[in-house]
Amino acid sequence: MSNLERDPVELLCPPDVARRPMIAVLQPRDVPLGGPRAMQVRRTLPQRGRTTIGAWCFADHYGPDDVAATGGMVVPPHPHTGLQTVSWLFEGEIEHRDSTGSVELVRPGAVNLMTAGRGISHSEVSTPATRRLHGVQLWVALPDASRGTLPFFEHAETEEVVVDDARVRVFAGSLPGLGGEASVTLFSPLVGAQIELPAGGEAWIDLDPAFEHGVLVDRGPVRVTVPPLDGEDDDRPDDADPLAETGHAETLAWSELGYLPTGHEGVRLTATDAPVRVILLGGVPFVEELVMWWNFIGRTHDEVAAFRREWQADVIGRDNPDGRFGTVDGYDGSALPAPELPTVRLKPRS
Repeated sequence: MSNLERDPVELLCPPDVARRPMIAVLQPRDVPLGGPRAMQVRRTLPQRGRTTIGAWCFADHYGPDDVAATGGMVVPPHPHTGLQTVSWLFEGEIEHRDSTGSVELVRPGAVNLMTAGRGISHSEVSTPATRRLHGVQLWVALPDASRGTLPFFEHAETEEVVVDDARVRVFAGSLPGLGGEASVTLFSPLVGAQIELPAGGEAWIDLDPAFEHGVLVDRGPVRVTVPPLDGEDDDRPDDADPLAETGHAETLAWSELGYLPTGHEGVRLTATDAPVRVILLGGVPFVEELVMWWNFIGRTHDEVAAFRREWQADVIGRDNPDGRFGTVDGYDGSALPAPELPTVRLKPRS
């Protein structure tokens, strides 16, 4: 999905590897994407104070939307650099087209992963059969050693695995001891999973302690409990049940994201009187600096400005349709022009 904001925020993202003993609750902000019938999304990454979770650097949560009222998703061809897009649906169907020639449908239970690498363009349009649209759009920052790779696209079905009362689908990477992960290419250690609980259900989900994690709530509320980190007060015996009421706990509401620092070997998820569905994101803390603006990820202002110039000249101006971003065949309409850059250089935000 494109970032269709008319005035996208510029971000230079410094390394953020500080451990936080508590579960931090990140609030979403409403972002309208597009024109008069803008599609509304709730964005929890990036935001002030938290730009990445592992290499996950962008999280939009949308729907459930009545397509007859909203017009659904119509995202014209637009560019990306230095990232992977991960499309995951709860309801509906979206047609993906990109400049590598890929044409694929996004449906619930399957993941579409597009690696932009040095540059790609793509479009996303909800299909005529879609009545309700509901899902998440995620971006993964590519490490410097991999961001020049040639673009490619992958589609993979996922397998449902039962853990305690939960039904889990892993769509990126893996969870410790679980299996069932989707076969898509990643360039840094990551996990992305959908976890569902019935009303009153609970589950202990094993985590990689080298990862930081985020729990994004699609249905809730959900109570999130983690044992104390090493060095914190913990009166439990060594053989204590990890589901015991101890450690830190937060109740997360719809569209909130709970951040867990590194060091945790598991998390307890508990539903109250309503079913729960969450997206679990995790990864090794990303220690490279990033400049994120519009649909580009780079390392400097000058690099991002150069990406924009190429897009405007080669695609919008049609000077070089075979350039860095290529063309999207089969889309009935024009590509999306880039917004104007800020009048000051892209720089770190306090």
